Amino acid sequence: MADRGAEESAKAELTAAEKQLVRRRQELAYFKKNAARLRQRNLLTGLGIGAFVVGMFAYTVLSVKQERILEELDDEARINIIRGPRTGANS
Repeated sequence: MADRGAEESAKAELTAAEKQLVRRRQELAYFKKNAARLRQRNLLTGLGIGAFVVGMFAYTVLSVKQERILEELDDEARINIIRGPRTGANS
């Protein structure tokens, strides 16, 4: 029983640096134990974010192309309106 009391008093007398070291060792053990699961989550998260970015980029590119086509049609329509209708008298 005297040994147990000595061990408890030694544990109680840990310095702040030793406590921090113990915590870091516990965290390291946790990460080693769960590394595969964490990697899998990180991979899924990265793929999800990447898919979102690629989709947003594709949507933006397609919408800009569509706007250019519409602008070209509008320009052609303006030119035809300014020129007026084509009839036998003004063609």
